[in-house]
Amino acid sequence: MTHRILLCLTTALFMSLSDSPADDVPQLQQRATEGDMQAQLDLAIRYRDGKGVPTDPVEAMRWAHQAADAGHAAAQDFVGFVYLRGALLPRNPTLAFGYFKSAAKDSAQAAYNLGQCYFGAQGTEQDCEQALHWWKQAAEEGHGAAAAAAAMAYLAGEGVPADPVQARRLAERAAELKHPSGFVVLGELQFQAGDLDAAKANWTKASKLQPTGPTGHPAQPSDKASAQMGADLLKLIDDRQRPNQPGQFAFVQMPHIHQGYNNCGSTACATMARFQGKTLGGWDFKKMCPSPLGTGTDWGHLWDASKKLGLNWKLVTYTPDDAGFIEATNMLKSELDAGRPVIVDFKYIGPQYPNGSAGHTLNVCGYIAAEDLYILCNPAVATPGLQLITAEDLKNFWRSDHYGALSKGILSRPAFIIDQPAS
Repeated sequence: MTHRILLCLTTALFMSLSDSPADDVPQLQQRATEGDMQAQLDLAIRYRDGKGVPTDPVEAMRWAHQAADAGHAAAQDFVGFVYLRGALLPRNPTLAFGYFKSAAKDSAQAAYNLGQCYFGAQGTEQDCEQALHWWKQAAEEGHGAAAAAAAMAYLAGEGVPADPVQARRLAERAAELKHPSGFVVLGELQFQAGDLDAAKANWTKASKLQPTGPTGHPAQPSDKASAQMGADLLKLIDDRQRPNQPGQFAFVQMPHIHQGYNNCGSTACATMARFQGKTLGGWDFKKMCPSPLGTGTDWGHLWDASKKLGLNWKLVTYTPDDAGFIEATNMLKSELDAGRPVIVDFKYIGPQYPNGSAGHTLNVCGYIAAEDLYILCNPAVATPGLQLITAEDLKNFWRSDHYGALSKGILSRPAFIIDQPAS
């Protein structure tokens, strides 16, 4: 299967380029040659990004390794993420985990990434309590994404017992650190408590941290997606509280579970299972499938897991052309009008993805016909996971030929729907 998209990990994992101008490269090279570890890391970033020098992954890793192997924590985090993502070198989660672990006590970013490895079984056995330990440490050191990740794990009870008090405290910490996901999660807690003014205030803060538009783009990095979510949630406040109007508007309230590394399929399915009254989480659903934790999941295995839970789901597919999209969206509206969400699979294409493409599984939980918009419940973004998407974007991204053996390599628009007995 094609690598599943890892939106939840793109928030702060790419280290930014230092502020030194491009014409400082000769001085940077001189300092790096003399053993200045920060200069070595800065030079590695330049070679990675092609800023002031030609893009050169080999040179990037040569300089990064020099600093990392000498004990520079930020360089260790840089090297660890390269191995985790598999962008400049072949993916090696075991090496990634080792570098993050070496740096975690001295780098909040590495502590966050180490938590991601423990949570998503990347290079180590899964240990959600350890993940929370490192996320909370990173949060104390000022890492907003770590605070938000921990808040969502406690909120959903994903891998650890649900703890709304801890969730609220960590969401407040993420907001205090001005992380957009923190404002989104804290606003949702306030919305659910009926404090709409406070929710609006926090979602407004989130929306101002990054440029936003009428709707977002499905493949946005999570910090930009969280800012856009702030704007989307402001727009959806009234819609989430008004009755459905078949053919015009529908919104199905769903629980939200924030996915771990490469676990979108199982998490989207667990979300639908919770909607149907089950209490399991995304990792519980994944463990019912034969593929290892931290790897993509074949939709056939997801379907089999749903049967083990006594859930009657049905796979439906539509052709990837315009006629197929009309059929598919007619189905969506019919299901949503009946109060049933739908699981879909997206395909993203671009050079930023390993092997040129990636997939992502998520839920469609509403539509607004007058504006030709659909509402997603996305496990890869901050709780409540609600995102607006245009019909045009939905048409472009709802397609897949790699959701598993059931696809037989044929591009289509696949969906899991709740199968209803014939009347």
